[in-house]
Amino acid sequence: MPAQESAASPWPTDLSAYCFEVPHSDDSLLFSSAKGVRLTDATGRSFLDAMSGVFVSCFGYDCEPIAQAVQQQLHTMPFNPPLHGANQAALDLARALVDLAPEGITAAKLVNGGSESIEAAIRLARLYHRSHGRPDKVKVLSHYHGYHGATFGSLTLTGRPDVSRFGPGLPGVVHVWPPDCLEEFWGVAPDRSAALAAEMIERTIEAEGADSVAALVIEPVIHLRGMAIPSADYFARLRDICDRHDILLVFDEIVTGFGRTGQPFAAQTFGVTPDLMCVGKGISGGYAPLAAVLIGERIAAVLGDADGARAFAPSHTYAANPMASAAGLAAVTLFHDGDYLTKVRELAQYIEPRLRQLVAGRGTLRAIGLLYGAKLADADDGGQGPIGERVARACLRRGLILRGQDDWFVLAPAFVTTRAEADEALGILGEALDEVCGAAR
Repeated sequence: MPAQESAASPWPTDLSAYCFEVPHSDDSLLFSSAKGVRLTDATGRSFLDAMSGVFVSCFGYDCEPIAQAVQQQLHTMPFNPPLHGANQAALDLARALVDLAPEGITAAKLVNGGSESIEAAIRLARLYHRSHGRPDKVKVLSHYHGYHGATFGSLTLTGRPDVSRFGPGLPGVVHVWPPDCLEEFWGVAPDRSAALAAEMIERTIEAEGADSVAALVIEPVIHLRGMAIPSADYFARLRDICDRHDILLVFDEIVTGFGRTGQPFAAQTFGVTPDLMCVGKGISGGYAPLAAVLIGERIAAVLGDADGARAFAPSHTYAANPMASAAGLAAVTLFHDGDYLTKVRELAQYIEPRLRQLVAGRGTLRAIGLLYGAKLADADDGGQGPIGERVARACLRRGLILRGQDDWFVLAPAFVTTRAEADEALGILGEALDEVCGAAR
């Protein structure tokens, strides 16, 4: 039997013997219920969620149309034999995703999560080149300080030193510097950083040998750099470089997809269509584990055989699962039919100037749609830990959930957040910033 809960914490005192999924301490939260944009823990305390869980719960925690779709599918057919056939919800979801994507995207592969979609994109890029007689094009480039997942290949693409504890990663991964790192680490002017970063990528391709490089995988907005937002010119330059060197351009839109940037995908926001798009998180509104790879027409062509059959194997047992697909179809349908792009833009127009005023004098705000990142000017931890983490902890003590790390914090409010809830969140954040950073100057 588990040990009795302590008075200080609702968690069993020997939780670590049971679950390694989250860091555990007496400050850890044990959530028990959720409604709207609020969660309640086991002690009855309420928390306002300004992170949409983790960029996932964009329709809130009690979205009835999605819940009903999952329940109906549960009672109709919770699973189908994946080696022998598909299900209608999966086919309809794939079609809906293609309709939502930029022109030129013609197919979708449904998977279980974002990391798996990155793995599938790497496999598909290598398969594409092999099918065209270029089997040596296997290397993959990605940004330093990007994040692409927690499976072996996706973790290798994640260009952060804190993943090195797992030992050597996937062979053939090469990291390159994004524009904001050039600005921060080397003092490159913002109006020059995009061109220089793109030029450095091309020099890297040439140094590695273009005939060995399969793909360039990037986040359009780099979450773990405090929502670093390159210019549209940067993506246009990358598209041109990839085209000239026969390299697939892959957008990791797991954070930025489904309206976060004010368009269905960041590809539309920045006006550049990649060859492959990895999407997830908001795809199901948090009601089921689900992600997808959206595939350009020339890439999809390699998945057919002489008899006209189309497949991307090997796949996974729960890929295109009927219940997950039903959740995704309901969420994507709601996003489209509910005019959520208008709601995102209106809420962003309300929040951004108020948030910018809070951050002013204490750092720099990056904002695009309902993605916000603040780089704080005072990075000296004073022996108290990174300032971003301290801001996040100060918010949590006051009942507000956001993410803070290093010298930044980020917010991603749910699309259904009301103005009153936004005001409440910003009020708490202001108190936390005053506590950690001092009064605004």
